[in-house]
Amino acid sequence: MRIDLHSHSSASDGTQPPSDVVRRARERGLDVLALTDHDTVAGHVSAAGALPAGLTLVPGMELSCRRGGRSIHLLAYLFDPREPELLAECARIRRAREERARLTVERLVELGVSVTWEQVAELAAGAPVGRPHIARAMVAAGAVAEPALAFTPEWIGAGGRAHVSRYALDPGHAVRLVRAAGGVPVLAHPKAERRGEAVPDEWIAELAAAGLFGVEADHLDHDEAARRHVRGLAGELGLAVTGSSDDHGELTGHRLGSETTDPEVYERLVATATGAAPITGA
Repeated sequence: MRIDLHSHSSASDGTQPPSDVVRRARERGLDVLALTDHDTVAGHVSAAGALPAGLTLVPGMELSCRRGGRSIHLLAYLFDPREPELLAECARIRRAREERARLTVERLVELGVSVTWEQVAELAAGAPVGRPHIARAMVAAGAVAEPALAFTPEWIGAGGRAHVSRYALDPGHAVRLVRAAGGVPVLAHPKAERRGEAVPDEWIAELAAAGLFGVEADHLDHDEAARRHVRGLAGELGLAVTGSSDDHGELTGHRLGSETTDPEVYERLVATATGAAPITGA
């Protein structure tokens, strides 16, 4: 049984529609896929309607969090998407995301990059605008050769010349919100040093006390030392360990299934959830 618990579609900053994501997942030999777009559940209905036979969809979301100026990502699975407080926070995050994107575009123009808000919005195609959309616009403008090169101090990376901070949830509050909605929270890529987003061990311990279910250890932004460290910490804190591709389509090289989660962990995750259930293709 092959299980990938972290993927993105064009409902946020992935490049493929949800229907294409689930189709590709089955083609890659996956049995279970979680669709975890940023701060939105907009892709779930489309993905569920296009599920190929034999593939199970886990409705999820990747919540934007921040503490001490550090970006933290929380994966939420099988929560009730109608829970009022969680719904309101997601709407607030999406509004802040658009405000940030508009300001980022303004700063890039001041730096001589020929991008416009209209170009970026067109790339987002109705989804919440994120930095990957801006990075793609920068490639089209000839400012960088590939999207990854936009995420540097030179441009829109953390602390960069065109970087703009935005509203995000405190991760402890986010964990409690997900639990209150009957969902299961897992900390995404907690030791992604190359992103400049490594989460201190003491913070992870605090999140475990707040109700964190697990940590994502097997991720392409973790080297072997980071994976061992996360697994050891998870053992000390009684947390589950997951593995996921964090696929964004073309932006990440269509890597669905490159990292997977143990079936026993998946069964525990499903048994823990009370807000929603997985959906299996006919």
